[in-house]
Amino acid sequence: MFLFNLSLTSLIVMIIAVILSMSIHEVAHGLVSYWLGDSSAKYAGRLSLNPFRHIDWLGLLCLLCFGFGWAKPVPIDPSCYKDPKTGIIWTSFAGPLANFLLSFLCVILYYMMIKLSPQFFISTPGQFIAQVFASTASMSIGFGIFNLIPIPPLDGAKIVWSFLPDSIYYKINNGAWWMNLLFFALLYSGIIGQPIGMLRSSIIEAFSTVAIHLFGL
Repeated sequence: MFLFNLSLTSLIVMIIAVILSMSIHEVAHGLVSYWLGDSSAKYAGRLSLNPFRHIDWLGLLCLLCFGFGWAKPVPIDPSCYKDPKTGIIWTSFAGPLANFLLSFLCVILYYMMIKLSPQFFISTPGQFIAQVFASTASMSIGFGIFNLIPIPPLDGAKIVWSFLPDSIYYKINNGAWWMNLLFFALLYSGIIGQPIGMLRSSIIEAFSTVAIHLFGL
């Protein structure tokens, strides 16, 4: 496992990146659901940035080891929405969108450090903060992309399948053993790792290009 080959600093940076990526993702789910009229996440204490309220330990391990994983699902009650299926789409999309926004913010802050404080950037504290920004940007994008895969229990399935007719949607939404089997088979096969990595690199490059032009670097 490559984690054992990391330095203490790199391990700390990675843990910070994972915590930020997972917490922002789950809070976004809960907030949008709350804004749509569902208080389930609020009563469960899931509108907090406290990472221990959101961590699924197996998902955390996969995120640390493979760069993609999952957190503890935020409780939602679609019956509280005016339009349950539309509400599920927005609530599900909120998590990955929050990850993309967090990644973009980290890229902007990274290049802002280079532009506004180059001496601090090359210092030891500056390099640590820069690593946190860079790792969080990469981890958050990977987490967001992974969760958009349309396979239960990921957000992508809830988004895509919400466009199906009700008779099919509610049957599929109840889940089946083979769906979970397919999910874990894909996860551990490594098949999705390379496409996610390539897409993540492309998005980070695009964010970096924007930031470079923004700060005239």
